[in-house]
Amino acid sequence: MLRDFLHLHRAEILSRSRRRVAARNSPPATEFELNDGLPAFLDQLGEALKRVTARETSDHTAITKSAGDHGHFLFDAGLTVGQVVHDYGDLCQVITLLAGERGTAFDTAEFQTLNLCLDDAIAGAVTEYAHQRERLNAHEGTERLGVLAHEMRNLLNAAVISFASIKAGLVAPGGSTGAIHERSLLGLQTLIDRSLADVRLDAGISSLDRVSISSLLEEVEIGASMLARTRGVDFALTTVERGVIVEADRQILSAAIVNLLQNAFKFTRPGSKVRLTASTTADRVLLDVVDECGGLPSGKIEDLLRPFEQRGGDRSGLGLGLAICFKAVKAMAGELRIRDVPSVGCVFTIDLPRQAPSMPSPRD
Repeated sequence: MLRDFLHLHRAEILSRSRRRVAARNSPPATEFELNDGLPAFLDQLGEALKRVTARETSDHTAITKSAGDHGHFLFDAGLTVGQVVHDYGDLCQVITLLAGERGTAFDTAEFQTLNLCLDDAIAGAVTEYAHQRERLNAHEGTERLGVLAHEMRNLLNAAVISFASIKAGLVAPGGSTGAIHERSLLGLQTLIDRSLADVRLDAGISSLDRVSISSLLEEVEIGASMLARTRGVDFALTTVERGVIVEADRQILSAAIVNLLQNAFKFTRPGSKVRLTASTTADRVLLDVVDECGGLPSGKIEDLLRPFEQRGGDRSGLGLGLAICFKAVKAMAGELRIRDVPSVGCVFTIDLPRQAPSMPSPRD
């Protein structure tokens, strides 16, 4: 049994792992990593294996949380995310080689379990690192450009490290580390789109175009569905007929809608639903983003529209989304409203003037 093998050969596994890590050029090893970090990694993998049931299935959430707890301890001690991820991989390779030398045969399910534990452990460690960096940035009071640079670097680091693990064959693309990689890339895309929209708003919108709401929402739906999937949230869209037109900057209006959706996905509980609903009156177009976040925190709703203001326990992101959205909608002669549904969620409404439908071209 794999767990018994780890216990029986613990000293040999740690000795070989220390030699392997010490010989690594990048990232360089530290004394704490060799003497305290590697035993902690091996203990964490042992804990993960204990969570396997008789049917050889694992509790992903529990394994990832366990890895995150170990990651918190190790990062506090000064280890980098690169050291953490590489050390997990080195341990796995030492275990595999030693088992071959000892002629110990593990069945396919046990190796799959080991790889699953490794995958979830790396994902938990990378996620914990990103959270710690975000918390650090939140307390540093960094200027806006500095915060943006830190946030982009965090997402990029997570993407690079997770891709390196996938490329090296340590984990499968479809596992937890692959999900971290996807979330990091989507986060970078959202951050860049939001920043570009903010820059364009500061420069001023020179002209507005006639924009079909149904066409715009078709484009938004593609990215929104991907974001919802990474958050474990159900997403539903209700659109309008193609003749519904508004005057807007297409890119900025799209960014405003995406900002509201991203905010809704962030705070809505996994397994719940976020809805984007378009409706009309005789002279208005209403775009409602409805989430199931449990309701807004106490305090003035208007406070949420201030730059760098964040709500809830998830501190990821810059807290700029709602402020940019408010500014974008106002620049297009519209209004952004927020309505709290206590103990259920909240509704963010973009209210824009409706334009007359395009007249058909006369026949020759």
